[in-house]
Amino acid sequence: MPSMAPKFGSSQLSSSQKTKQQSISSFFTPKASQIPNPTPSTTVSSPTSNGTKETPRSISLDDDDNDLPISRATVSRKRAVTDEEAKEDSNEVAPPSKRIRSVTSNSFADGDNEDSAQRHTLCQALDTGLNAPKRTKITDRTSKFVFSSSPAAREENDDEDVATAQRWKEALHEKFVKKLGRPDSFAELKRKNKIISEENGDAEEGGEDEEEDAEESQLKPTKGRKAVATKKGGSKLTPMERQYLDIKRKHLDAIIVMEVGYKFKIFGEDARVASKELRIVCIPGKFRYDEHPSEAHYDRFASASFPVHRLQVHVKRLVQANLKVGVVRQIETAALKAAGDNRNAPFVRKLTNLYTKGTYVDDIEGLEASGGASASGAQATGYLLCLTETNAKGWGTDEKVQVGLVAVQPATGDIIYDDFEDGFMRSEIETRLLHIAPVEFLIVGDLSKATEKLIKHLSASKTNVFGDKSRVERVKKPKTMAAQAYSHISNFYADKVRSTADPDVDKMGAILDKVHQLTEHVTICLSAMITYLSDYGLEHVFDLTKYFQPFSARSYMLLNGNTLSSLEVYQNQTDYTAKGSLFWTMDQTKTRFGQRLLRKWVGRPLIDRERLEERIAAVEELKEGENTVSVDRLKFLLGKIRIDLEKVLIRIYYKKCTRPELLAALQTLQLISNEYAFVTGPKSTSFSSSLLSEAISKIPQISQDVTDLLDKINLHAAKDDDKYTFFREEHEPDDINDYKLSIASVEDDLNSHLPVAAAKLGRNKVNYVTVAGIEYLIEVKKKSPEEKRIPASWERRSATQAVGRYHTPEVKKMLQERDQHKESLAAACDAAYMRFLEDISAKYQELRDCVQALATLDALLSLATLASRPGYVKPTFTSEIELSIKGSRHPMVEQLLLDSYVPNNLHLSHNETRALLVTGPNMGGKSSYVRSAALIAIMGQIGSYVPAEEARLGMLDAVFTRMGAFDNMLKGESTFMVELSETSDILKSATPRSLIILDELGRGTSTFDGVAIAEAVLDYVIRELRSLTLFITHYQHLARLKERFGGELKNVHMRFEERDGGKEVVFLYEAAEGTSLRSYGLNVARLARVPEHVIEVAGVKSRELEESMMASRLANISRMMRTAMDGGREESLDRLVEGIEQL
Repeated sequence: MPSMAPKFGSSQLSSSQKTKQQSISSFFTPKASQIPNPTPSTTVSSPTSNGTKETPRSISLDDDDNDLPISRATVSRKRAVTDEEAKEDSNEVAPPSKRIRSVTSNSFADGDNEDSAQRHTLCQALDTGLNAPKRTKITDRTSKFVFSSSPAAREENDDEDVATAQRWKEALHEKFVKKLGRPDSFAELKRKNKIISEENGDAEEGGEDEEEDAEESQLKPTKGRKAVATKKGGSKLTPMERQYLDIKRKHLDAIIVMEVGYKFKIFGEDARVASKELRIVCIPGKFRYDEHPSEAHYDRFASASFPVHRLQVHVKRLVQANLKVGVVRQIETAALKAAGDNRNAPFVRKLTNLYTKGTYVDDIEGLEASGGASASGAQATGYLLCLTETNAKGWGTDEKVQVGLVAVQPATGDIIYDDFEDGFMRSEIETRLLHIAPVEFLIVGDLSKATEKLIKHLSASKTNVFGDKSRVERVKKPKTMAAQAYSHISNFYADKVRSTADPDVDKMGAILDKVHQLTEHVTICLSAMITYLSDYGLEHVFDLTKYFQPFSARSYMLLNGNTLSSLEVYQNQTDYTAKGSLFWTMDQTKTRFGQRLLRKWVGRPLIDRERLEERIAAVEELKEGENTVSVDRLKFLLGKIRIDLEKVLIRIYYKKCTRPELLAALQTLQLISNEYAFVTGPKSTSFSSSLLSEAISKIPQISQDVTDLLDKINLHAAKDDDKYTFFREEHEPDDINDYKLSIASVEDDLNSHLPVAAAKLGRNKVNYVTVAGIEYLIEVKKKSPEEKRIPASWERRSATQAVGRYHTPEVKKMLQERDQHKESLAAACDAAYMRFLEDISAKYQELRDCVQALATLDALLSLATLASRPGYVKPTFTSEIELSIKGSRHPMVEQLLLDSYVPNNLHLSHNETRALLVTGPNMGGKSSYVRSAALIAIMGQIGSYVPAEEARLGMLDAVFTRMGAFDNMLKGESTFMVELSETSDILKSATPRSLIILDELGRGTSTFDGVAIAEAVLDYVIRELRSLTLFITHYQHLARLKERFGGELKNVHMRFEERDGGKEVVFLYEAAEGTSLRSYGLNVARLARVPEHVIEVAGVKSRELEESMMASRLANISRMMRTAMDGGREESLDRLVEGIEQL
C-alpha cells in the first residue's frame, strides 16, 4: 500500500537546524508558540500546477497506514529546531507543500521527492498550522453540513467511502495501541526510529517495520553526558557508560560497583539503593536505565562513589542488607594499555566478583564481624540452602510433599543433603531449617503454599530464628529437570576426574558412585547449586565429596523446630540473641572452627551409646587431667590460634587467600604440628581416650608439607603483602626474574642518561629528584643561565617560584618502558602466587583433617571446662527407657540468676511412672522444672556433664515440646490451631523412647473443650504411645486420671505458702507429690501491677464463682445420696464417693 505520511516541505532550513540533533524531550517540552491543547488536524494550502490555489484540504495526524506520523516524521528527518527558532517560525505562514494528498483517494499527487530527507518535525507542523491565519476547515465528514445556497451534491459511493474510512480508522487505532499503548512507548519509538534514520535515512518506507524489529533487540539506552550542541535528554552514551549498561543488562538483580580510576562508582537506581545502605552521598541524576520523559531534564546518571581501598567494607554492608553485589574491575593497566593496540579505547572492564550473603568468602572474618544480629551469637552459619519440592497429587492439596535439599557452607566447604516426606504442618522442613539456619535460600521451581509461607515466615523478619533476614533466590524447574540434572552432575564430576592429576582411578570412581547414589530431588538441588555457585566462582566446593553429610535425623536425637525454640537451644526467646541459650552456656571454645563443631554437636545429640561413652570418657580425661602437662599443652596451643584455619583453607582452595593470611595459617599449622612432632601414632600420645589419641595423631602428619611450603616464602614480604619479593630468590620463577632484570636495565639506562642531560644544560653534573610521586625529574633554577638552554623538547612536569622540573624525551620513553615491565612483573607475580595456592590445594584433604582434629579437641576441651564447674556431674547411661535426675537445675537460669537455684528431683521410667501431671500456681516454676529435665537429657547425650547431683539417663531418640501460646498469622492459623497442630505432629512422630513435654494444652478454647482435649491426649500418650511425658496443666480435674492409670501417672505440684489470707503467695519452687487446687492468678495480677480496683473486683467475682460451683456440687451430691438411699445401684454409689472426693 502506498505510504501516507504527510511530508512537509522545508526549503529554508537554518544552519542550526542542520546541526541540532533531535532529542526525545522535543516531544515533551512545550514550545513557546504552542497552545496547551492543539487540534488534531491542520490546513495546508497547496498550489496547483497552474499556479492557482486549490480549496484547502485538511491533513489529519493519523493518516499513515504503516506507522504513525510521529514516528515517520522522526524517521525521515535528522534535524530538530531549537526553542529560539521555534519562536521565530511561529509567526510565519507554513511554506507550501510540494506534495498534495487527496482525502478521498488516499494517494499523493505527483510531487518532487528530493526534499524527503529534510522534513518538518511534528512541532514545526503544529506551530505552522496553529499560527497561520484562520481558514475554514472542511473535511469529508463535515463538508456535507457546510451552509451553501445550493444543495450539496451527494456522491454515489459516499456510503462506501464512510465504511472504508471507518475500517481504516479502526486499523489505525489498533496500530496506535500496539505502538504507543505502553509506558515508555514514545521513548522506545524515538530510539528505534532515530537509529534507523541515521543508518538508512533515504530507505523506502515499506521495509521500515522489518528494520525496526531487527534493531529492537540491539538498542542501547541513550544515557550519559550531553554534547554541547544537543539539548538535555538527547544525549549519547560515553564508552564507559556503554560498558556499564552492557554489564548491568546481564545482571539486573545486582548492585553493580564499577572501578573508575581510584574510585568505585555506582550509577542509576543502584546508586540510590547503595547510598541509603552505605550512608554516602548520591549525586542527583537519572535513576532509570531507559530514556524516560520524566527524567529528560537530567543529562547524566545519578551516581555514588567510594575509594578503592574501602571496597570490602562497603561490599560487606551491602551484602548484609540482603543485596546482590557485582564488582567490575579494570583488567588492564595504564602502561600496558598505552603500549597496546587499544590505546584510544576505554579501559577493558569485566565483572570479576559477585557476592551474596551465602557466597561471601572474600574476607577471613566473613560477615560475622559486620554487626547485626549475627554478631551477637552463632546464628550466622553462612549456609546457602537449595530446596525443591514435588507433590504426586498435584498442587491442589498441601497434605503430603516430597522435599529435597542441599545446604552448602562455602566458607568451610561443608555440605548437607536430605530427601524426605513432609506433612501439612511442614514440621520436617522447619526442623531442618532451624538446624541449618541458612543465610540464603535457592528455591528450584514452585513450592506449595504451606512451604512458601513457612520460608517467608522464617526468613522475612530481622528477629527470626536465623538472627537476621535471609535472602531468597529462585530458579525455574523445567519438566525435564531431573534428566538434565543427572547429566549435568555426571559431566561435572567426569570433567574433574579427567582434569585431576591423581592417578587413583578407584578413588575417582568412588566419587562418581557416591554422587550417582543421590536421590532425584537431591540431584536436582545439587545441579542447581553448582550452576548457581558457578557465577560466584565457588563451584569447586563440590569437588570435596568427602564432606557430603546426610541430614539423617535418626542417627541423632531429633530436636525439631519447636523444641529448639521452646528450650532455647540456640537463642533465647526474649531478644533472639545467643546469650541465655543452651549453646551460650556450653560454649567455652577458643577457636571459631571449634565453636562451629560444638554448635553441630548441640543440635545433634548422639543416640549411639558406644560413641557417646567414647565422647564423655574423653571429656572426663580432660577434666581429671586439668593441670597435667598434656592438657596444658593442648590449652596453650589452642589459645595461640588467632586465625580461622578452616576458613583460610577453603579460601586457599578458592584462590582468594591473601599473602598475610596464608603466612599466618601456615605458621600456625607449623607451630602446632611441631609441638606434637614426637607423636607417631594414636598409641604414642599421652592420652588413654581413643577419641583424643586419634585426633592428636593427625596433627603431626602435615608437618613436612607445611615446612616445605614455608621454605619457599620470604617472611617479611609475605607479612607486608609484597607480591614482588614474596618468593625467596632460589624459588622464584624465571619469568619474574627476567622482568626484574629488565627493570634494573632500564633504571641503569636512566642513570647513564644524566651526563647527556647535564651537557645540554651546560652543567658538569645533574641529579634526578622525585616530587609528589613523579620520578626522574631534572630541576633547573629559574632565571639562571641553564634555564635559557633548556631544549623545547623537554616537558615541564611541575614548578615552584624557585625551580622548574622537567622530563627529557629519553627519560619519558624509558619510564614508559619501565612501567610496562613493572606491570608485566605484577601479572607474573600474581600468576606465580595462584600456582602456589594450587599446590597447597592439592594437600587440602590432609590439612582439613588436621584442622578438623583441632576442632574436635577444642570442642571436647570446652565440654571439659563446663564439667569443671561446681555442681556438674557425669551422667550414667542405661539401655533402659529412663530419666532419673536427683537435684536437677536449669543450666541457663542458674547462670543468670543472682540467687541460688532451687534443685528438684524427677524420676520417669518406662516400666514404672511414665508420666507426671504437674500443677501449681502461676509463676510457681512449673515450666522451669520440666525444661531443666529436658535440657539435662539433651546435654547428657551431647556428651557433657549435667547440672545435677546424680543423673541416670536412658538413650532418648527425640524430645518433643508444646509450650507457649502464639498464633501464626502468615499461615492463617489461630492460637488454638497452632497448639493442636503441634500436638498432632507430636502424636504422629513420638515413640516409646521419646520425651514429650505438653504445657497447658487446651487453654486456647472453652473450659469444657479444653479439658476434654487435654484428658484425651494425656490418655493416648500414656496408654498408646507409652512415651515419657511431662504434662503441665491448670485443670485440677485431670488429677483424678491418676486412679485410672495407677502408678503410670503421678501428680506433682510446685510448693508454695499462703500469707495474709491468700493475698500473698510465697513460691518455694520445690516439686512435691500431690495436686495444687488453686492457680492464684490474682496474685500474678498483683505482681503485674494491675490496678488494685480491678483486682478487688476480680476477687469478688472469683469468690462468687467458687461459691456457686460449690453449691452446685453440693446439690448434685445430695441428689446422688437420695438416689442411693432409695435403693440405687452400685454405680450411683461409686459416683457419690467420687463426688465427695472431688469436693
